[in-house]
Amino acid sequence: MVNTLQPTHTHAWSNLMFQSAIEFASTPLTVLSGAIPTGLRGSLYRNGPGTLERGGDRVGHWFDGDGGILGIHFTDADATGVYRFVQTAGYQDEEKAGKFLYGGYGMLPPGPLWERFGKELKNVANTSVLALPDKLLALWEGGLPYALNLDSLETIGLDDLGSLKGVTYSAHPKVDPQTGDIFNFGVSLGASATLNLYRSDATGAVQQRGSIPLQGLPIIHDCVLAGRYLIFCVPPVRINAFPVLFQLKSFSHSMTWQPEQGTEILVIDRATLELVSRARTEPWYQWHFGNGYETDDGSVVLSVMRYEDFQTNQNLREIATGQIQTPARATFWHLRLDPQTAEVLETYRLVDRACEFPVVSPAEVGQPSRYTYLNIRRQASANDDQELFGAIARFDHETGTLTEADLGANRYPSEPIYAPDASDPGRGWILTVVYDGNAQRSELWVYASDRLNEEPVCTLALPQPIPFSFHGTWKPA
Repeated sequence: MVNTLQPTHTHAWSNLMFQSAIEFASTPLTVLSGAIPTGLRGSLYRNGPGTLERGGDRVGHWFDGDGGILGIHFTDADATGVYRFVQTAGYQDEEKAGKFLYGGYGMLPPGPLWERFGKELKNVANTSVLALPDKLLALWEGGLPYALNLDSLETIGLDDLGSLKGVTYSAHPKVDPQTGDIFNFGVSLGASATLNLYRSDATGAVQQRGSIPLQGLPIIHDCVLAGRYLIFCVPPVRINAFPVLFQLKSFSHSMTWQPEQGTEILVIDRATLELVSRARTEPWYQWHFGNGYETDDGSVVLSVMRYEDFQTNQNLREIATGQIQTPARATFWHLRLDPQTAEVLETYRLVDRACEFPVVSPAEVGQPSRYTYLNIRRQASANDDQELFGAIARFDHETGTLTEADLGANRYPSEPIYAPDASDPGRGWILTVVYDGNAQRSELWVYASDRLNEEPVCTLALPQPIPFSFHGTWKPA
């Protein structure tokens, strides 16, 4: 049950989807332009699907690719890069066999039904990363994370964070910059779903747990930390468990968009991990939030990337084929709600162009933040639904203005990551891994966070083209 589509090169980005990722050990990076800022000291980590093909067969969905981690380390001496596959048990089995053996988010295991029944879902560890003091976690929301060495990216093994057994751990933890507490969640499926909540200390060890019953079998990808609260928006997508349980359909093919359900908002007390309120509002789908915070009047403000429906799932499946046929555009929205009732008090759109992957300074997570950094479609290709993001931008919530860095034709940036300057706390840098489809190579571009409309202060060449990744993080030195 695999995809055997061959490349159809209609846009420059599609070439990268059919290049096999190549691992490389620690390698000094060549400066192509500018100079590495003296205050840029630490490590950038990124995670994404690195293996989209085995034995001539393609994955069923972009989400099914095995995790590949890029690390870029900045020291006083130089910048070095390393790229490694996460050595999950499933990756090792399939690497040895030279073919797909397991099912995933968008594909069933190969073979007849009686061979597929009861076979485990492969943990691909491909979605995001969490940098802890002594290890890097490769995150995937369908299971537990894998731990890696912070420097070499060698895989240590599956990590239960001290006490987690038989549950899932999301790819979108929220780190409180004031306390160091790490908040995360996972969804357990059964007759109905359960939202499991976790609070860890700065080492990653789970210190507290909670659980909230959900209605039906929804999917939840992200949450937002907002002062004293954790906010979840549960979109009206439901999983039909029967075909998944009996290996008749993959998870992706068993999900239905049910707008009549509306979007459910859950407000959780972060101190107790108990439910404060829940309410339903108009339907939308979202993968990602920007940030959240409490206001002086006791309400909560949050920002979110909203899709009109769930076509984004099919759109992301098609990206892995190298050709997009299904349009799916997210736009950036503001919401203000009453945490005691979960009632939406105010909502409006902030950015009406297709955009995604909102990021704020790590020091402002859960607190008021003036700027959000995001990927956005270039003005030149704003109406081309087969094109990927070709620009990054900074949205100013105070003035409503958008400052853009247009990378030019056939250049594709990753999610912009904010790196605080090591010597000047009021200064920051924006790091994005860029695939240059003109030269068919990957580079790291570094921008001053307050000057995205100027040339990057530094660009560095990577040893090999890096597959498009999902999420990353910055770990200060």
